[in-house]
Amino acid sequence: MEDLFGIKGKLGFGCMRMKNEDGKVDLEEFCKMVDMFIESGFNYFDTARGYLGGESEKAICACLTSRYPREAFVLTDKLSENFFKTEADIRPCFEDQLKSCGVSYFDFYLMHAQNRNNYQKYRACRAYENALAFLEEGRIRHFGISFHDSADVLEQILSDYPQIEVVQLQFNYLDYEDDAVQSRRCYEVCRAFGKPVLVMEPVKGGRLAKNLSNAAKAELDLLQGGSYASYAIRYAAGFEGVLTVLSGMENVAMVADNVGYMKHFKPLDACEQAAVSRVVTLLRGENTVPCTACKYCTEVCPVGIGIPEIISTINSMRTSHSWSAKHYYKIFTGNAPRASACIACGKCEKSCPQHLPIRELMCEAASLFEKE
Repeated sequence: MEDLFGIKGKLGFGCMRMKNEDGKVDLEEFCKMVDMFIESGFNYFDTARGYLGGESEKAICACLTSRYPREAFVLTDKLSENFFKTEADIRPCFEDQLKSCGVSYFDFYLMHAQNRNNYQKYRACRAYENALAFLEEGRIRHFGISFHDSADVLEQILSDYPQIEVVQLQFNYLDYEDDAVQSRRCYEVCRAFGKPVLVMEPVKGGRLAKNLSNAAKAELDLLQGGSYASYAIRYAAGFEGVLTVLSGMENVAMVADNVGYMKHFKPLDACEQAAVSRVVTLLRGENTVPCTACKYCTEVCPVGIGIPEIISTINSMRTSHSWSAKHYYKIFTGNAPRASACIACGKCEKSCPQHLPIRELMCEAASLFEKE
């Protein structure tokens, strides 16, 4: 089924987590993933200039746009904060994005990761006005934002720019009532303004799939149904006004699983909803750090610390108190700076969509893992 924006199905392909070696995307694997996705009746792809160290757009060109007619896919790209300093930088960046992706227009172009801090830069550089000019020129079909902040900030942006057509939100069952992410409240703002929603982080960077605790897995296993990821993605897709749910698929197996249950999508039933609610209660009791591994923090860290990887070891220690947490910490920091290398500049915290106290967490990691 195709919606008014040309999107087929409620599953979108997020192109920021594909399998790669030495910083290069495995193009053979990605081609297989793209083929399976499209052959299963889906067509929405999402990328950004900074994804996979700049390789995502190139992979899109090599595996999607050069192999399929333009009408076979819907492609979203974004204007990211790190790629412009002044208004004069915006159009050249946009033109280069089109070239890198191998297309003459984007179906959706989003102002990337908007929050109360960077929004002022976008306004000062007239980024929104430039995007609206691209819309007038036919270089983009639809204009929107991706968003990481509180509901009041989203309301302000949508009031300032009623031309915004869609909003990409972090939305999953664990964040729905989270005071920092405010998924429910942001969703309600979108509904009030009549803006359709594109969902990102439905499995919270793997936290609601492969990284669930044993207790949480046991609750979902009782359903004797699909994968752990399936409950999270179907949960998000079941909300009214959701256009599609992005899954950052890493390999063919993940694509096969996702298209299997989303091809004939059904929202969660009452039994599944109850199980998900119990999982939320369990996860909140585990006192884990709600990091999604988006890596916006690492992009601005002057020391080059692998912050998401270190946070994952903190979560492992908090939930299991296992020796493996320290083992993985040594692996993650074997050829990279350790947590103790943090200079407490705070740049990471300003970039973090989850508003995490990263400097405190680095101190915690150093205390947990660096003492002999």
